[in-house]
Amino acid sequence: MIHIVSLKRIYTITGLVFLILILGVVAISTWYTVDESDQAVIMTFGKVEETITEPGLHFKLPWPIQSVEKLSKETFSLKFGYKEEDGEVKDYPSETKMITGDENIVLADLVVQWKITDPPKYLYNAEDPEKILYDTTSAALRSIIGSTKIDDALTSGKAQIEADVRDLLSQLMEKYDVGISISAVKLQDVELPNEEVRKAFTNVTDARETANTKINEADKYENKRMNEAEGEKDAIISQANGDKAARTEAARGDVAVFEKLLSEYKGNKGITKDRLIIETLEEVLPNAEIYIMNDDGNTMKYLPLRSLEKEETKKTPAPDEAAIPEGETKKGNASEEKATGEGGTKQ
Repeated sequence: MIHIVSLKRIYTITGLVFLILILGVVAISTWYTVDESDQAVIMTFGKVEETITEPGLHFKLPWPIQSVEKLSKETFSLKFGYKEEDGEVKDYPSETKMITGDENIVLADLVVQWKITDPPKYLYNAEDPEKILYDTTSAALRSIIGSTKIDDALTSGKAQIEADVRDLLSQLMEKYDVGISISAVKLQDVELPNEEVRKAFTNVTDARETANTKINEADKYENKRMNEAEGEKDAIISQANGDKAARTEAARGDVAVFEKLLSEYKGNKGITKDRLIIETLEEVLPNAEIYIMNDDGNTMKYLPLRSLEKEETKKTPAPDEAAIPEGETKKGNASEEKATGEGGTKQ
């Protein structure tokens, strides 16, 4: 009887212990918290039911019916080609060595910023999503570097390489469908494999920069000379237009003079003809003595025009005579008139 009571008590105590354990497990596994930087996946018997992204206290069915898997919403960094350990950077040249589009070897490493945007796919679509991301990064970078010239990769083309790698990497990760999205891609270093190659490339780059400088100076000189030539051309055109206008006006004046002479010639042809001949001779032979002669068969009669012009010039008072007193001037004029009258009388 005593043994029966003892076994009953043992069974009761054991049952109570299991009940307490079950209640404890239920009490502990029916609630969970989600931080602001986390997201949770609820699974029922291993099947994904929903994704919880709101922070706070949440409830679920006890384990093992439902379970929770928490993942971070923060941005992760994937370092390709190097690692930082204890404050020191360790490079992996075998991973970063690649060939450019113009068949040169460079070492390129970069950092990829990525986030988990679909937790169920991240957990169950791939065994190791981060390994897939690493291999895909290597493939994308090698593909873009392989279509880029070494000059662009080492100098001004890094921004374009980053953009192209990001686009290609995003497309590949969407194709693999592992719940990862790419936020940014940043090239860290793109360099040549050894010092000799670096020195040779530096010399080539310096020579190219010198050539570009000379070309720019030549273009500047060409533009300067072109501007000067344009100015000279405009000046010549302006001068030509001025000469054209002057000659046109001179021609119009000559036409007007000719028309006037023509009208006079029509009115008195003989006198006008003689005058034109005399004026032409004076222009052609300005220092020649001109005589008008008339030979009627008996006596040669001539008129010395140049002598008459000289006498007329002598009779014209010089500018200094304006200072002679009025009385003396009149006296001189009277004497000349007297002499003239006497001459005429003698004649």
